[in-house]
Amino acid sequence: MFPVSGEQIKYCKHSRLPTFNIVTAGGGGPFIRGQATDMKDDKTDAFSKLCLRLREIGTLRSVQATLSWDQETMMPAAAAEFRGEEMALLSTLIHRQFTDAELGDLMEAAGEQAELREDPALLADLREIRRDYANACKLPVDLVSELSLASTRGLTAWKQAREESRFEHFRPHLETLLDLNRRKAACLQDGDEGEPYDALLDEYEPGFKGSRVEALFTPLRRELVPLIEDLAGAPDRPDPAIHEQKIDVDRQIRFSREIARAIGYDFDAGRLDISTHPFTEGLAPGDTRITSRFQEAPFADGLGSTMHEAGHALYEQGLPKNEYHGRPLSEAVSLGIHESQSRLWENQVGRSRPFWNWAAPRAGEILGLEDPDPDSVYRAMNLVSPGLIRVESDEATYNLHIMLRFDLERAMLHGELQPADLPAAWNERVLSDLGLTVPDDARGCLQDIHWSMGAIGYFPTYTLGNLYSAQIWEAVRKEMPDLDARMEAGEFEPLLSWLRENIHRHGRRWPAEELGERVTGKRLSHEPLMHYLRGKLRPIYGLSGS
Repeated sequence: MFPVSGEQIKYCKHSRLPTFNIVTAGGGGPFIRGQATDMKDDKTDAFSKLCLRLREIGTLRSVQATLSWDQETMMPAAAAEFRGEEMALLSTLIHRQFTDAELGDLMEAAGEQAELREDPALLADLREIRRDYANACKLPVDLVSELSLASTRGLTAWKQAREESRFEHFRPHLETLLDLNRRKAACLQDGDEGEPYDALLDEYEPGFKGSRVEALFTPLRRELVPLIEDLAGAPDRPDPAIHEQKIDVDRQIRFSREIARAIGYDFDAGRLDISTHPFTEGLAPGDTRITSRFQEAPFADGLGSTMHEAGHALYEQGLPKNEYHGRPLSEAVSLGIHESQSRLWENQVGRSRPFWNWAAPRAGEILGLEDPDPDSVYRAMNLVSPGLIRVESDEATYNLHIMLRFDLERAMLHGELQPADLPAAWNERVLSDLGLTVPDDARGCLQDIHWSMGAIGYFPTYTLGNLYSAQIWEAVRKEMPDLDARMEAGEFEPLLSWLRENIHRHGRRWPAEELGERVTGKRLSHEPLMHYLRGKLRPIYGLSGS
């Protein structure tokens, strides 16, 4: 299958590294002071001082992200326990820095500067800084440290449990992480109304509520299921033979690198490595790294994973990090928007006929594919077949995987489903939704990395990304009527430039849904995605109508 998703759980927002020293500030714990931000000597205005402080905090986050990337790619297994201590210490340092009262004073002073009121972008920057600061101040430093350490231990236990297909080995860690997330949610809610899940979802998709996700997912599910049923009984199914051809992994890596470079990924400011779960890590300005995974067959898994992560990386490389690093204007607005960029390049581009009209001859040359007819490859890349593994799922069935995870993690967080009962609940839902029997935990509830890292509330952003990408694609095609011809000629720069102009360069200037409405003229809904899926898949399967 052509996978819909790599594991983009590691997206980070970081800065170029200034020189700093770690000292002790009174009873407040470790504190960073760069020479340029000595408040006794610096005569610059409050907002400039604030930005310099945020740059320093961004430096620590960059160090943390580098250690995290290493943990997933290069780190020896024996280093896991001490890495947990390193990550916990860094989390503590960052939290103390960002919740320091002096930073709050600088925000208040910056808000009084008259010149800020004349610059909407800087006002938006300050608005988001205040939002982040308020949320951080709600979390006790000991909880931040506990979460970091539990996540590192949970990740290590999950890897072993998944390898052995033994959920019971991971269950105690999941219980701990759920308990810590309940405490975190309670702190973030701070007595506000709403369900605990809302507070955690807000961390990944600011402003979203569980009820809003449910309102989007319900009609999507209602229309997806009959489409999948229609395709299953269609008279003209794509030939899957191309997925059975065994291709040397080194050839696949070469081909994937060529495709990533062609769509705009800057290898001078990044690199491609291999990991069990593909991800993108935006470490700092000039350093956005992606990983992928490859197997001899199907070759489309590795290519799809690479295009997915390259899409994330194009967003990271398009953010104005050199100008605003460490500040919200240099950061992605939400994971849903981030996912929209990876989905768009992987699916709307990578599964399209124009793309394969251009790419199929190259696939034949580099991969040695037998009879790489563009139309046959295009059809095969759009094969719809329910599967057990989310990251290997096709476009149509993928969102059913996300709805399953959204429902189960929400139920676990609220105590309606106990972790001990998760495997049975998971297996029952897969049978009901996909008609498949789960043979073991590794291909069931242990297949995803997210819960082991304490990421509760993350899963909905994948389908939100699909919804955003379809809506953005409609807008792109209206403004670029020659887009198909450009892609068929291997010209992807115009599309990338459009995305940079309309999405990437804005950072967090507007909330995600407002950004989406500004770009597309529509509020987020399920309809563009269903229009896109029907419009492509029904003709491929020989079905009339849309």
